[in-house]
Amino acid sequence: MQVHEQDMAHEPAAQQVGAFLEGAREQIAQRWADAALFRTVFTVSRDEAVEAGKAVVDALAEVAGSQRLEDIAAPGFEAVRDQLGRMAASRARTGLSPAQIADEVAALREPAVALLRAGFSDPSEPRAQDGAVALTLLMGTLRLVVMDRSLSAGEELIERQRQQLMEVATPVVALWEGVVAVPLIGTLDSARSQVVMESLLDAIVAQRARFAILDITGVPTVDSLVAQHLMKTVAAARLMGAECVVSGIRPAIAQTIVHLGIDLSSVLTRASLADALAHAIGAQAAEALPQPAFAASRT
Repeated sequence: MQVHEQDMAHEPAAQQVGAFLEGAREQIAQRWADAALFRTVFTVSRDEAVEAGKAVVDALAEVAGSQRLEDIAAPGFEAVRDQLGRMAASRARTGLSPAQIADEVAALREPAVALLRAGFSDPSEPRAQDGAVALTLLMGTLRLVVMDRSLSAGEELIERQRQQLMEVATPVVALWEGVVAVPLIGTLDSARSQVVMESLLDAIVAQRARFAILDITGVPTVDSLVAQHLMKTVAAARLMGAECVVSGIRPAIAQTIVHLGIDLSSVLTRASLADALAHAIGAQAAEALPQPAFAASRT
């Protein structure tokens, strides 16, 4: 489709580009469908690649119409932000680096600029040059949008993986009927403490546990913050009807707790996980024994 030079003569460059994109939507999408970014992502059907290209052209036209050519936060990009992110993620899964993905996005500029220039009888005239510059700016912003979405998706993936690792690193083990345990290994920070508490409470409900053991044998140091997390977990377990036992307090950690003035007097402690399990089993056995009957009065 040819650009009408007379109609565009007095339009700002951004609006000129917006009008061009609307008019050349089909042509641009057809050319982009053969570009690496679209061709290698939409492998089932070329029509699917064309439709995806049209959606991106529509977004660019909206951004150009708002004259926010260099704004990655322009509302026009919202409609295709997730699609562009998925496309970039698909290319990343094939082994492409962020720089290579950026190059594939940048390669979309040339077909669009070529179509824009072809709409002028003299591609070197000022209006054609201004339009090409504006379209180049817009395509550069599209490249930034793709990279921004890719980075956000990468951060979200890292956060999900971190959460999964924390859950794996803090397993809740059913040691005995009515007894669950969490063997803690490594540093206990606020985020991990929250995972420990949630996992332990869920296990108490699922296992109908009477005792919950927090084994800190693998925790290298205990400071006031770690002690506070332990106290909160113990309190939460009690609210769920389970008695919480802290085991694995090594001599060095015991000295640290005393030097810090941390009061764990309200927390039931045992030297080792085996001692804590023995206590829990013994306490449950005692609860199961019939209570002796006492004479109501003396003769």
